[in-house]
Amino acid sequence: MRESSKPTVPAAFSYPGHGLNARTGIAICHGFTGSPHSIMPWALHLADQGFAVSVPLLPGHGTDWRELARTGWREWAAAFERAYLELAGRSDTCYVAGLSMGGAVALRTAARHPVGGVAVVNPGLSFYDRRVRIVGILKYFQPTTLPIVEANPTAASTDDGDYSQTPLAAVHQLKKLFVAARRGLPRVTAPVLVFKSDTDDVVPPSSLEMIRRGLGSAALKVVPLPHSGHVATLDTDAPTIFDLSSRFFLEHAPHHVSSETS
Repeated sequence: MRESSKPTVPAAFSYPGHGLNARTGIAICHGFTGSPHSIMPWALHLADQGFAVSVPLLPGHGTDWRELARTGWREWAAAFERAYLELAGRSDTCYVAGLSMGGAVALRTAARHPVGGVAVVNPGLSFYDRRVRIVGILKYFQPTTLPIVEANPTAASTDDGDYSQTPLAAVHQLKKLFVAARRGLPRVTAPVLVFKSDTDDVVPPSSLEMIRRGLGSAALKVVPLPHSGHVATLDTDAPTIFDLSSRFFLEHAPHHVSSETS
């Protein structure tokens, strides 16, 4: 049965789907230092539409910053890729989606597998902070830094664990993930839907420009989110994300029959 409440320690989410849309799978990836909580309303909306949904909890997440420091980007990406492959194995078509770092993970997965499409919210492929250029050295002198806090946050808050500090070793891993995701963009051939907040203190506009320049033959559509910050899946524009992503998944599902012809 579908989970209906938020546990104290964030857990993975899985729903088998129902009706015609059960043949369509959607794997969703949460962001850096986040958890399934940040994308749970999105996942629940898709589950209510009958889609089969999988939201894994990535290693080092949902616990504390010390555990995050002991994990690497390949572990994060592999955990999501396993969830995608398991869902794809019981779906006719399987999509990938993600928020922030989860967008980078989703795009990398799309470069490695024949996904049906990609839907991402404020996907991260670059940083505002120029110090990230030397983070591989800086991490040995400054083990942690304070997390990024938006100036005027409007999204609902979640309990994702103790991430009161951000380990620079994990930021170094995040940088490597972004590099791998950017390199894979030319191999993404599935259609891509990007939701981008007009105001985002976490992911710079350069990330979207990298996606525009790097995609191969993939069809790209960008939807602006004028009323939300970085975690838009919990913010004012969340209904827009839920509605348009559902339409996107239905539009590209090979078995979908338009209501105009049925």
